[in-house]
Amino acid sequence: MQADSFRFLEELMNAPSPSGFEEPAQLVVHDRMKRYADRVETDVHGNVIGILNAGAELRVMLAGHVDQIGLMVKHITKEGYLYFADIGGVDVPVAPTQRVVIHTARGPLAGVIGRKAIHLMDAEERKKVLPIEKLWIDIGVSSKREAEKLVAIGDPMTFVAPMIRLAGDVVVSAGFDDKVGSFVAAETLRLLAGKKLKVAVYAVSTVQEELGLRGARTSAFGIDPQAGIAIDVTHAADYPDAVKAVAGDVSLGKGPVISRGANINRVLGERIVDAAKSRRIPFQMSGDPRATGTDANAIQISRAGVAAALVSIPNRYMHTPVETVSLTDLENCAKMLAATLLEMPAKVDFRPLLAHRGRP
Repeated sequence: MQADSFRFLEELMNAPSPSGFEEPAQLVVHDRMKRYADRVETDVHGNVIGILNAGAELRVMLAGHVDQIGLMVKHITKEGYLYFADIGGVDVPVAPTQRVVIHTARGPLAGVIGRKAIHLMDAEERKKVLPIEKLWIDIGVSSKREAEKLVAIGDPMTFVAPMIRLAGDVVVSAGFDDKVGSFVAAETLRLLAGKKLKVAVYAVSTVQEELGLRGARTSAFGIDPQAGIAIDVTHAADYPDAVKAVAGDVSLGKGPVISRGANINRVLGERIVDAAKSRRIPFQMSGDPRATGTDANAIQISRAGVAAALVSIPNRYMHTPVETVSLTDLENCAKMLAATLLEMPAKVDFRPLLAHRGRP
């Protein structure tokens, strides 16, 4: 990965974006897209939309959600401890003893998720996974009055898990689900900038996906695309206790994953595969027999229907503070999408029934 793109990824990963509070990360995306898009727009939900060749008749939407899972302050005890709820699907068993940052009106505030020391637990306690309402955050104060000077009910939090590099091209961070989608959407714009396109490209960094695909719903309605490609993460199955019969045979470093199934328009899906093959870009396949839990679901059923597709980045340890991805997969995903859009003609009939005629 080129140094400038790596710096963009690092800056994006270090900018907090719990669902509903995505502004710091969206500012990073907005500034990046401005360098390559004809224009960049935002909307009332906070989606950021980079646009190329807007005058073309065929509009193609790219959507990667920028929001990440997080926590929110729910209650402050008289001793100054914070009880909290999860924003999105936090993996609660890994939460105790994690460091957190509380994003307050006064700026970031450090805290830790406390738990009883193992020395003080009986045998039964050591086996239990505490529910989230039994966990608390220690910010170092000794009273509710002190705490209320620093935090407020409803303040969001994220885990302290800055991006680090492992061996080779593997990187680790909280929030790769799905800031890498926003990263790939912006990188696709970079690869397309200055190129001759026959279609209009709307690259959207969407919000609130973890709470119900909300940003994709509103942005797809506003853009009214004929085709839309969601960029998300998917479960890698290349670690010791992964079950490939469930997750599929997906590995880091072997390319982005192209989905097939009910959520995927056959014509658009085949165009992505053909573009990858023609450019010799490695990819993997995933069978998704139902509606996916991604922005592709919301895009497909927008208005009277949109030709939808889904490409995903293999990700180990999803929804933990140590999500793990390959930089090469990110690069190849952007290259694959750029190739798809550069090869797309000005008019495409995405109706699957017509495409199926004459086939076995």
